[in-house]
Amino acid sequence: MAQDINGDFSEIPQLIKTYAIQELVDPLRAVGRYIAFGVVGAIFVGLGLLMLGMSALRAMQYEAADTFDGNWSVVPYLIVTAAGIVVLGLIGLRITKGLDDD
Repeated sequence: MAQDINGDFSEIPQLIKTYAIQELVDPLRAVGRYIAFGVVGAIFVGLGLLMLGMSALRAMQYEAADTFDGNWSVVPYLIVTAAGIVVLGLIGLRITKGLDDD
């Protein structure tokens, strides 16, 4: 009888290790791929929006150079900054709306 109890207790560490791998590591591996794609996608979207903002700024500076000269030279920067804040706000609303759908 004592050998049966010792045999049962010696299996506990292996059972805990197997359970941890089954319930923690395997699901994290599956989710990790989606997280990696999400992070890469967020980086590309962020860089794209940054380049779009810079191109809008340069276009305003070039096309409306006479309008935004002198003390008004800061206005294109303010317009692009405001547009960027609006876009970030819309993205934030979409993210929170997506969370509420679940």
